[in-house]
Amino acid sequence: MPDEILVTSPSALALPRGTDQHPVAVYLSSLAAGSRRTMRQSLQVVAGWLSDGQMDELTFPWHVVRYQHAQAVRAMLSERYAPATANKMLMAMRRVLRECERLGLMSAEEYRRATDIKTVHGKRVGAAAGRALASGEIKGLMEACAIDTSIAGARDGAIIGLAYGCGLRRAELAALDVRHVDLTGKLLTVHGKRNSQRAVPIAAGALEALEDWLFGRGATPGPLFVRIRRGGHLGSERLTDAAIYHILALRADQAGVARFSPHDIRRTYAGDLMDAGVDMSTVQAMMGHSSVDTTARYDRRGERAKRAAAQTLHVPYIRRPRDKQ
Repeated sequence: MPDEILVTSPSALALPRGTDQHPVAVYLSSLAAGSRRTMRQSLQVVAGWLSDGQMDELTFPWHVVRYQHAQAVRAMLSERYAPATANKMLMAMRRVLRECERLGLMSAEEYRRATDIKTVHGKRVGAAAGRALASGEIKGLMEACAIDTSIAGARDGAIIGLAYGCGLRRAELAALDVRHVDLTGKLLTVHGKRNSQRAVPIAAGALEALEDWLFGRGATPGPLFVRIRRGGHLGSERLTDAAIYHILALRADQAGVARFSPHDIRRTYAGDLMDAGVDMSTVQAMMGHSSVDTTARYDRRGERAKRAAAQTLHVPYIRRPRDKQ
């Protein structure tokens, strides 16, 4: 933790009280609902580290951050987190400092110097990269929903169907309304990150699952996926993204599928599309990525090519005899 940050007298460095003048509040209000929690958690980590655990993201005096502090944060994040996660957290800090400059809490030169830090380079392999689900696992999840003949089975089948058949983020699933569904055109209107909107074709199978859920739910306007009370009574409350996480975990346990994150289904969608020969730019548009570099992370074809290339070689090793014990 850098010594230069003054945390012994936070009242002397207090930020404005109004949420319309607080740099963190202003920054978070510019994000889609699904991103706010993630970026707020990132800011909590940075603020806690800079203040030696004495402050959180709302009480920390962001306007006193200078170049040396930002460099120390970068070093800390690069040591403790995967590059992609570290850069996401750095971006959150940069954006808050930008709001400090816009709100007149720091000068343009102070902002420029404080954010003049390099991104964290490198990439990780293995567990941190998540996993793709096999086709048999997707089938097992859908069968677990089919066995459940209650209305919950239809709802959960539609959730899994759209998660895989449209590659939706968990927050995007939770935000869907009935008006976003075009059964005739077989399209979903999806509201993604940074207030973006895209039309996503509904894959075969996912469309039928959605139709079955709408048959049970009815076409009443409102949230597409709602809570189900005891006795199978439909509520009007929208499912949260946390509830969707719980539903996927429950169905995974019922199907005997190894645990996975909701994002792993989205990862599988992208990988399966590219395996089928869909070009990268099309997959980028379907997933709502702002950069094709993000889409490229889901391309599994390169790993298979490397394995196939390795199999063309043979090391002429002579096995050593082993004595029987």
